[in-house]
Amino acid sequence: MSPQLSRRQFLKSSLLATGGLLLPATASKTSAAGEIRKFPLHKKIGEARTVCPYCSVGCGMVIATDEKGHIINCEGDSEHIINRGTLDPKSVAVPQLSNSPLRLKKVQYRAPGSDKWEEKSWDWAVEQIAKRIKDTRDKTFTRTVKVADKDVTVNRTETIAWLGGAANNSEDCYLASKFARSIGLVWLEHQARI
Repeated sequence: MSPQLSRRQFLKSSLLATGGLLLPATASKTSAAGEIRKFPLHKKIGEARTVCPYCSVGCGMVIATDEKGHIINCEGDSEHIINRGTLDPKSVAVPQLSNSPLRLKKVQYRAPGSDKWEEKSWDWAVEQIAKRIKDTRDKTFTRTVKVADKDVTVNRTETIAWLGGAANNSEDCYLASKFARSIGLVWLEHQARI
């Protein structure tokens, strides 16, 4: 005659067996974690809230930096309205992006027709960008267009476009669009819409 196990007896014995197997592993992890906490953190850490620079969602992040300003940790901002503390793998990798030895830290310029890059100063780069925008705007600016045999004032240039990025917050986008409209740009776009 074979003994019959009820469902309740089977569940009880299964839970007891599982608990017996997991108890030693849990005890060893607790003691190891206790040893790790004995070492104090000697670095000063600063925290700042920012927006993820990758996709167009605009998740909030809390970035921890050391005394030199290097990013040492990144986590989701639990108070941010978009992601509520969650982050995707690319966002978590922001410290690698920031601290990579391959990251460019100086302006690199390659002249038309050249096959090599030259290192330039930021002042030079900003001046060149401003000069090229002004030259292009001056060459292509349209004051009026004919509509039904009447001249209509448009004051625009259609040869320059403005593209916003995911790391821009609302205030950045507002100022950028005001600037772009003030110089006559009509093609304004954002990464989130492309």
